[in-house]
Amino acid sequence: MEDTKIQWHPGFVAAMNLEFKENRNDLIFEKEYNLNTKPLETDLLIIKKDPAVELKNEIGLFFRGHNIIEYKSPGDELNINTFYKVQGYACIYKTAGTASAGINEDDITTTIIREGKPERLFKYLSEKGFETTCSRKGIYRIHTGSLFPLQIIVTKELEGDGHVWLKSLSEKLQKEDVKQLLKRVSGLKGEFDKEMADSVLKVSIDANKQLIRKMMEDESMYESLMELMEPRLILRDKSKIEEGIQQGMQQEQKITAIRMLKSGRYTLDEIADISRLSLNEIKMLEEN
Repeated sequence: MEDTKIQWHPGFVAAMNLEFKENRNDLIFEKEYNLNTKPLETDLLIIKKDPAVELKNEIGLFFRGHNIIEYKSPGDELNINTFYKVQGYACIYKTAGTASAGINEDDITTTIIREGKPERLFKYLSEKGFETTCSRKGIYRIHTGSLFPLQIIVTKELEGDGHVWLKSLSEKLQKEDVKQLLKRVSGLKGEFDKEMADSVLKVSIDANKQLIRKMMEDESMYESLMELMEPRLILRDKSKIEEGIQQGMQQEQKITAIRMLKSGRYTLDEIADISRLSLNEIKMLEEN
């Protein structure tokens, strides 16, 4: 899997919007926030409009007024340099510009989010005297002393339905994970939520193409997958489901059409409607 071809960060920002859906009106999401006039930016800045508001998502229980978030995709390393880089971001945010200069350092937190647990980083921090505590499964607090408060979120360890979006940013999804994601996507009502879900869904599909293809071989899953995927991804932009998975889907469409032809129970129009191939393509398959 070529990690560089997968746009993880837009999916991450969308996932965070959905994670904090219940408090979205209380928050300001600033993606790729420029820390100063130079090209230096953090992945996401979440500002609480009212610092006293309590966030329902457990990741946000750690948040204060201004929260700097760094996301590491599955292929990215999380090491001590990342640890200090994020702390540096907080320092720059505190001191750069007239707006941030008025922010109290006690009102800033830092968060690093990654799928896998950074065991070597935890070991290094322990050797350097930093205490690590696990407040909830997958949520680790690093007690940094005089530095800015830091939590590390290990998404694959998170529990509960509230973290479906972040947990779906993985190259190692299982069949049940995809089913749960599709169920959550189908239950969304608002247009903005649907757009955010589209971003997460596209990343999940791009990162798990083999699993999606395998699931589409199951005739019982084919219809439900297409019902959700087609309106959201195929019809929205037929040319951009990424060439590899598009080719895989076309192959599955041909397999479906061939099966229906061999059964002798369907008209050509019915086969075209179900397989989503043209009548000419169906006729060519019939001739071969």
